[in-house]
Amino acid sequence: MIKTNEYFDGQVRSLEFENSEGKFTAGVMQVGEWTFDVPTREWMILTRGAWEAKLPGSEEFVPYGVGESFEIDGGLDFTVRILEESAYICLYT
Repeated sequence: MIKTNEYFDGQVRSLEFENSEGKFTAGVMQVGEWTFDVPTREWMILTRGAWEAKLPGSEEFVPYGVGESFEIDGGLDFTVRILEESAYICLYT
């Protein structure tokens, strides 16, 4: 079954499903700065657009290009600064 997620008054939206390999979302984000709590380890992959991420333990935003990813351990949070409307894939363990 496909689940729909919406965050930050609709500025971030995703479709979610789970199979034998784990949970997966594909989503879009509007321009802005968004902080997410991470309950389990996840990998964020930018598929379109432009963003910067501030990862746990860092005070600086780092740009990531299309096709690049970053990993976040569960129990932490991270912030993305969306520079233009962007699409992403997120894999969970």
